Amino acid sequence: MSVSTKKVAFFTLGCKLNFAETSTISRFFLEKDFDAVKFSEKADFYVINTCSVTSNANKKSRNAISRALTLNPEAVIIVTGCYAQLKPDEIKNIYGVDYIFGANNKEEIERIIEVSRKQENAGVITTDHKEMKSFFPAVSKGDRTRAFLKIQDGCDYFCAYCTIPYARGRSRNQTIEETVNQAKSVAKEGIKEIIISGVNIGDFGKSTGENFFDLLKALNDVEGIERIRIGSIEPNLLTDEIISFVAGHKKIMPHFHIPLQSGSDEMLKMINRKYDTAFYKSKIESIKQQIPEAFIGIDLIVGVNGETDGLFDKTAKFVDSLNISFIHHFQYSERENTRAVNFTPKVSPQQKQKRAGIITEISDKKHREFMQSQIGKNFKVLFESSRKNNKMSGFTENYIKVETAYNKALVNQITEVKITGFADKDTMTITVL
Repeated sequence: MSVSTKKVAFFTLGCKLNFAETSTISRFFLEKDFDAVKFSEKADFYVINTCSVTSNANKKSRNAISRALTLNPEAVIIVTGCYAQLKPDEIKNIYGVDYIFGANNKEEIERIIEVSRKQENAGVITTDHKEMKSFFPAVSKGDRTRAFLKIQDGCDYFCAYCTIPYARGRSRNQTIEETVNQAKSVAKEGIKEIIISGVNIGDFGKSTGENFFDLLKALNDVEGIERIRIGSIEPNLLTDEIISFVAGHKKIMPHFHIPLQSGSDEMLKMINRKYDTAFYKSKIESIKQQIPEAFIGIDLIVGVNGETDGLFDKTAKFVDSLNISFIHHFQYSERENTRAVNFTPKVSPQQKQKRAGIITEISDKKHREFMQSQIGKNFKVLFESSRKNNKMSGFTENYIKVETAYNKALVNQITEVKITGFADKDTMTITVL
């Protein structure tokens, strides 16, 4: 079989950063004349970019490896990502895996594509988290209307429940100039929106003597990029000048995602977060005062070891008091080598499930109230290319998903619309103006 007919399939778990990195890895193969196929199809190479944020993510990663081997036992299996970084020996014991690359070794994949073959024993290339100094640039271009632009990697925070500093190393980034050049390349391809992505984006500049606010200003000046979204940003790094800049510049979307993790001051201190609830609430209030239409999503963990019923009740009451639009929550999963493993009392699976249900109810209420408040207002929507049931969709500036009858002329166009009602609980109907 010639190189030009070889097929490669990709499977990605976890965060938007992983998806951006998989997109970049895929270009390594496409530039060598591989054909990309769906992960459900037979391929010569399978690349599995793993996550390890929970034990369930580890399990999904192993299942993906098994599926690939079932589809083609002779395929070259390449495993990378956070699970590969943290548990390479565990993956090496899975029969059929050929290459394991740690989270900071993804660019090595490009070097072995032409020589890689089935092996009796998996080759392992990882870098100790203390030695991770290089930066792997990545862009995920999705459906060619929006791009996730990786600006930063790693984290210095060492929260008590989290393995990211061990999986991705310390905070580091490329320069503002390099990042702006990437954004210009994206613009040349006709992509109109970029989403700023990273592990801890507000920490941008630590390795180059720069800062996130200056990067934001530089990206705002890139011609051709018409919309910029700020990815998840820590509340202590979301400065007043950033909020004011978003309020005063229409290119920066009024859309924030701000991790909270707990609404109890006792828990925040225990898990080593860098703010308290009063500080957090002040950030939400500042955003809403300056940008009333802003969409604000938050992250929350339920059932961390040490979270008593009383502390959870404080969290539920606190998030219910916030003027937010959505809560992304997940149930705590013990991670090796983290301090939270030793916290007591332990929270039972049944208790975690119950608490998650309470947060879901609060989130659903907040989301519906926010969506309801936008009916009758005019927005600008960037329509995407995908077509389903003869409908097309896109997002308003403040991250409301809308749909309308498919019209090819609207694809990748920023179009003024009026919100008219609910299509379903997560999507709004519109009139195109």
